[in-house]
Amino acid sequence: MSASGRAGGLSDWIRAATRPRLLGILVILLAGAALCIRLGAWQLDRAQIRGNQEAEVAASARENGPALPLADVLGLGEGLTQEQLGQRVEVAGEWEPDLQVFVEGRGYEGELGYYVLSALRVSEDDALLPVVRGWVPSTDEAALAVSPGEVEVIGFLASPEHAERGIDPSAGTGAVVESVSPAQLVNFWNEPTYAVHLRLAATDLTGAGDSASADVPTPVGPPEIPDGGLNVRNLAYAAEWWIFGGFALVLWWRMVRDEVRHLRQESAPA
Repeated sequence: MSASGRAGGLSDWIRAATRPRLLGILVILLAGAALCIRLGAWQLDRAQIRGNQEAEVAASARENGPALPLADVLGLGEGLTQEQLGQRVEVAGEWEPDLQVFVEGRGYEGELGYYVLSALRVSEDDALLPVVRGWVPSTDEAALAVSPGEVEVIGFLASPEHAERGIDPSAGTGAVVESVSPAQLVNFWNEPTYAVHLRLAATDLTGAGDSASADVPTPVGPPEIPDGGLNVRNLAYAAEWWIFGGFALVLWWRMVRDEVRHLRQESAPA
């Protein structure tokens, strides 16, 4: 196509697009497209809100419902799904008093302290389950007292944390670590270890003289549940509104194209 042909073709499009009728239609369609975009954004917000609400309801059901046997929820070496996070479970085993550490940098009611992280030898498979027995303000060894013999504990399943550094294998009980990391603990305990950890629902007082004191770890409750994602239905509504907005612009382009064809037919030699 020659330069004059391209220039003529472009001028036809400009003439068609700038006709008052089509400019008026463009303003109306742009307003409609803007409204569709706004409604789509509103539905996207609703999708986030409803997704979080659904996640909170599901988490509450897991945390406040009956405790399920640990073996019915997950096995050794398995990680948690979003639907299992915070699940209340029960498990029988024996505490390993010499396999306990303090997790540093943990806050409770505005005070900085430590988690007491203990090893429970699960009776069913003889593997070690990391258990956060609670929070304490200091690394007082009295907080490491545990019940002798087999116990049955109830707690909430929680995901592992990332560890920047390992634990010195020669470290003894009461060592201070930076995170609740089963991957870090397995080298310290040197035995089969669950890939998740448990947060006790209530502190076991038997090993502490059957009485509450400052040395008894304070339960920290279930883990925080992350955002629940987006509600699929509201997300679909948002997509529909954005498609409608795009269709309004496509409709105007097609009207301009038809107008160009009409102009060229009128100017074509008889």
